[in-house]
Amino acid sequence: MKMAKARYKIQSNYDLELDKIIYNIKKQKAKLVCLQFPRGLANKSIEIADFIEQESKAKCLIWIGPTFGACDLPFLDKLKPKVDLLIHFGHSEYKIKK
Repeated sequence: MKMAKARYKIQSNYDLELDKIIYNIKKQKAKLVCLQFPRGLANKSIEIADFIEQESKAKCLIWIGPTFGACDLPFLDKLKPKVDLLIHFGHSEYKIKK
């Protein structure tokens, strides 16, 4: 699937700022990225992770444990290998496209 089509398919209802995420992964030279999803985006998590991996060359770990807002981040300090970056989706206003 072409990247522009993949980006459109993923973001057809919401602007998840995937370009910004890719930029920050590359800027920080992250090799392993944890993507934390709320239940409402769990069904898109693999598609989003695949897209991010293809665009950034980083490996993605999907975290779909319970989350109760931006203050509920997963404890990753004991995880091996070490995660370089945590991307937290949800619990903020999504920009709904009109």
